Amino acid sequence: MVEEMNNRIIKLRQALQELISQKDNLLDPKVIAASQELDEVLNEYNKLLKELKK
Repeated sequence: MVEEMNNRIIKLRQALQELISQKDNLLDPKVIAASQELDEVLNEYNKLLKELKK
């Protein structure tokens, strides 16, 4: 599960970086949506890591 989420985070980061380079505008709705999606997955990942440490 952790490895899957880590791979998803890597893919989302790459997609976000590509969008930023294409749009040249951090306020573009697609860039914001991609950033929010990455944030959600990072939050889930951190929550999972905390639970596994218990």
